[in-house]
Amino acid sequence: MLHPKKVGTLPVKGSEEAKQTNEIGMFIALVDAINIEGKDITADALLTQRKLAEYRVGRGAHYHFTVKGNQPTLHADIALLFDGRGTPDYRDVTPPDHGRIETRRIGCSPELNAYLDFPHVGQVYLIEREVFHKKSQKLTLETALGVTSRPPAQTDARRLLTMCDVRSQISLSCPFIKVT
Repeated sequence: MLHPKKVGTLPVKGSEEAKQTNEIGMFIALVDAINIEGKDITADALLTQRKLAEYRVGRGAHYHFTVKGNQPTLHADIALLFDGRGTPDYRDVTPPDHGRIETRRIGCSPELNAYLDFPHVGQVYLIEREVFHKKSQKLTLETALGVTSRPPAQTDARRLLTMCDVRSQISLSCPFIKVT
């Protein structure tokens, strides 16, 4: 089993010692330093943790998590919901720049909210990225699943695609989170 590498140190309460920790352990310490109330925090699958979802919502923020194999039951439940689903809720085609044409589609649903064992679920989503590389004439398809605390009444499919697309998760200080 792979373990995240140690990336930082945190003080031990009531002691002058420090303990090493990974990205998960550093997240709260990093975000404690900023005001996140009313913000949307997008994170990759490593930070898709129940404790971190509770923390964000407890501080008045919303989360958007990518869901992968580190949350196998959550991943399977969302995948099953979207399996064989037809028309996406929103579709975006980028201009043919940089030698490629990219089509992004998102499907969203609040249908699993009461069923999922994950805190503060507003809806789940599936994002598909289809990229046609003009030079090689190759077509690639990527699929990403996710969960957000924002319900459909607060975030439509178009906005959710913009906020949650994994390719847009860029931060100068921390490459696996984005605060908007």
